[in-house]
Amino acid sequence: MDFHIMTLFPDMVMSALSESIIGRAAEKGLVSVEAVNIRDFAHNKHNKVDDYTYGGGAGMLMQAEPVYLCYEDIIKRIREKKGGSGEDNRVRVVYMTPQGGVFDQKMAEEFSKEEDIVILCGHYEGIDERVLDEIVTDHVSVGDYVLTGGEIPAMIIVDAVSRLLPGVLSNEESGITESFGDGLLEYPQYSRPEEWHCVKVPPVLISGDHEKVAAWRHEQSLLRTMERRFDLFRKYVRSHPDEFAPKKKRRKRK
Repeated sequence: MDFHIMTLFPDMVMSALSESIIGRAAEKGLVSVEAVNIRDFAHNKHNKVDDYTYGGGAGMLMQAEPVYLCYEDIIKRIREKKGGSGEDNRVRVVYMTPQGGVFDQKMAEEFSKEEDIVILCGHYEGIDERVLDEIVTDHVSVGDYVLTGGEIPAMIIVDAVSRLLPGVLSNEESGITESFGDGLLEYPQYSRPEEWHCVKVPPVLISGDHEKVAAWRHEQSLLRTMERRFDLFRKYVRSHPDEFAPKKKRRKRK
């Protein structure tokens, strides 16, 4: 999968995404990440990309033209990669904005099916609405708070999506069993030593009984989700009614 990040701060993005799991995945050719500087498409002396907003108000706004030219350059290269057959309407263009739908695991799974994703990072008071209407396919938020720019949210998208791609994680099962994989938070985990600060590892985990371990982990996931994210717990209960249905008592034979 190829990620194309439209940004005013390419070094910030690339320095973070060249490390750890994403960096190793890029070295193996499993993912590719490029940060394209929107300023390179501003045809003025100081590479200025912002201006005052019509109607007045505080702050500056990113102009439509440099954003659009940056987008066109990326789309052109995607088409060339596909042998000239690619169409722009098939490319997801994700705009990071607090006004978008909240990014979650389901959205990450949806994005992981794409060959290319373009991520647009805003700054200042945002971006001219006209270019957003023309190129953006997905308005996405990472939470109900305001950041100084879209770079950190863009890196979150790249990280979460990359982990779902085949071969990126050393143990592919870990991408399935982590929090949100089945709609629940992950169960507590333990490593050596068996006793630390007078606290022992739960006996079931060293019992060797895989069925009991699986049952314990599921129970712990339910409890943790109920305690820490009751909104997710309610959603899980609604989608798994049989699991929470009252068990019928067997009648005793006389």
